[in-house]
Amino acid sequence: MPALPLDELQLTERDPKTGKLRTLPALHPEIKADRSFVLYRPPPVVRDPALVEEFLERAKFIADDLNWLLALPHDKFWCQVIFDETLQKCLDSYLSNAPRKFDTLLDCHPEVNDMQRCLHRSVFLTFLRMSTHKESKDHFITPSVFGEIIYNNFLFDIPKILDLCVLFGKGNGLLLQKMIENIFTQQPSYFSDLDETLPTVLQVYNNILHKCGLQCEGASTEPQKLEERVNVTPGNMPLQELKDIVLYLCDTCTTIWAFLDVFPSACQTFQKHEFCYRLASFYELAIPELESAIKKRHYEDNSVFADLWRRISHSRKKMIEAFHILINRVCLQPILESSCENIQPFIEEFLQIFTSVLQERRFLRDYDELFPLEDDVSLLQQASSTLDETRTGYILQAVESAWEGADRKKAQVVKDPTPPPAASKGASAIAESSAEDMEELRAAYASEDECAGAAAAPVAKVSGVELDSLISQVKDLLPDLGEGFILACLEEYNYNAEQVINNILEDKLLPNLDKLSRTMQRQLKPDLTPLVTSRYNVFQNDEFDVFSRDSVDVSRIQKGKRREKDTTRSLLNDKRLVAEQKERYSQYSVIVEEIPVPQGEAQLYGEDYEDEYDDTYDGNQVGANDADSDDELISRRPFTIPQVLRPKGQEEGQEEEEDDEEEEEEEAEKERAKDHFVQDPAVLRERAEARRLAYLARKGHKHDSSAVVGNTKGHGQNRETVQERRKKEANKSTRANHNRRAMADRKRNKGMIPS
Repeated sequence: MPALPLDELQLTERDPKTGKLRTLPALHPEIKADRSFVLYRPPPVVRDPALVEEFLERAKFIADDLNWLLALPHDKFWCQVIFDETLQKCLDSYLSNAPRKFDTLLDCHPEVNDMQRCLHRSVFLTFLRMSTHKESKDHFITPSVFGEIIYNNFLFDIPKILDLCVLFGKGNGLLLQKMIENIFTQQPSYFSDLDETLPTVLQVYNNILHKCGLQCEGASTEPQKLEERVNVTPGNMPLQELKDIVLYLCDTCTTIWAFLDVFPSACQTFQKHEFCYRLASFYELAIPELESAIKKRHYEDNSVFADLWRRISHSRKKMIEAFHILINRVCLQPILESSCENIQPFIEEFLQIFTSVLQERRFLRDYDELFPLEDDVSLLQQASSTLDETRTGYILQAVESAWEGADRKKAQVVKDPTPPPAASKGASAIAESSAEDMEELRAAYASEDECAGAAAAPVAKVSGVELDSLISQVKDLLPDLGEGFILACLEEYNYNAEQVINNILEDKLLPNLDKLSRTMQRQLKPDLTPLVTSRYNVFQNDEFDVFSRDSVDVSRIQKGKRREKDTTRSLLNDKRLVAEQKERYSQYSVIVEEIPVPQGEAQLYGEDYEDEYDDTYDGNQVGANDADSDDELISRRPFTIPQVLRPKGQEEGQEEEEDDEEEEEEEAEKERAKDHFVQDPAVLRERAEARRLAYLARKGHKHDSSAVVGNTKGHGQNRETVQERRKKEANKSTRANHNRRAMADRKRNKGMIPS
């Protein structure tokens, strides 16, 4: 019997009040357990023992309750989730107050960090189970009913989904993407909720502009009253208010980017509200003002300035990446996936979006630096042959004009997380340049971590040969200036030699530089690192390193080759080598050429020799036919009797016949030794078969082919014959000429046979 879904399941239990049996649905408030979940509070800012103990105790309660909830069976888990309001308040408090990735890293107690990680994991697993409508084939909820449950009971809503993305998106992207896709798939009403939420998100940007005394085009449809105008700007507002605005902006931008990165299907809903245009317009108005205010302000604590600069750089990075995700999802990805007939609307959308943001020059520069627009236009040109070259050329020309007056070369990624220097005592403002902006954005974007890269320094510190080259470049034109004065000017103007020369010639130096002596010499800074501690070699920290240890075993130190206390006399008296060589040379006396025979024993040796005479080689002419013999005619041709010296009875014709017979014999011998080009095929087959049988015999293979022949037709065949015939039929294509059709097709496919 198939298992019923949880929404149709009925449970029979005894009523605790009356004691009678009753039937209740599996999802009923009375099945819920009585358990109270406490609210979450963030970790303490300072290492106060009392605050740390309070946080650990509260977090321990929440973690234990969530672990108990995750261990419940399927039906009781959903009853607790649906009908327990304290559980929902606990989860909401964690999503609202949990520290984000870009928040300031506090010097927390190790136990606090461990407890925070444990609680973070338990909360994520709870939301993961809440977003799953089918845990197994026996425990599941009908998809349509599941969508109604999570929607009507507010288990998930758009703010919760946004917080889930920003909290758990890094490291759990795939799981979180499946969670949110399942939620939006089972309950499409969330798309309409997102559509209604986006005006509120856009209102956040308008509120920031209003607080900064700026006004975005189209932000308000009503005219502003004169008495409502205020002269508050980011530069003159209180520091705490500036910190709140930057924090608010960083939180908003990071949350929107995290949501679009995890759930790209929402990009269509975002674009319905012209989100790309509104985002670019806000970037152009707010970012330069906020950066200028952060740079010019005087700070008593440099850590405050570093934190503000880190957050504003992080916000810039996330806004540009969110814009790129929207462009990629709304325009570029459909072009890559669609056919040529369906891509024109997407190309038109791409051109329309960038045409609407052409007046935002600062935004175009920053976007083109991270995601070059030429690459996207090149993709459109490859995808469509009917692309409007006039519009694309106009867009690219606008991007080029946005780069005018700015250094377009790629900024170097700087690893030093030091923010740019603020103006000393607020007396002078740092000149804002596009090159600095690009370097800041590059430094923030290049970092792998979400928050560490946002604090990267915008300008790299020049030193060594490069610094000497810049100083000599200025000194060649202005030789009366001292190197110390030139160095101070370069440091003030971010090592821009052209700007230093121009300001010196036009007498536009900053007041703090005018106070310096023009002939001030450069002071060489001593190296603070001792040479001993900075050395590195293969013998460092070994047992004889006197720089790393106080005591060294002197007995283990030996200069030169170690000897066992040998003296000159002991070496001369050592005859071991002589004895060894004497034994070796004594072996050479085993074989001698002559054996001395004592007088009187010669007769004895003669009587013992009874061997016969060896005539084996008497018939050979040793040395007669050598090449260096005096008679060279022997080796050339046989001896012939001259005709004058021949007897009368010997005729000349007889000798000619003998010569002819010899020539015929030689030709016959050559004919027998000749290797004929064409031989008898039958003989070749016999030789090949003999070689094959010999090869198989060496390998030990004995194949009996008699089973294939079998008995006479009509008398039946045994089982072995049938098997051998079947095997032969299956494997005959591997040899002989049975696969002619396949080989012919192969040759035709390769173009070897004209078709």
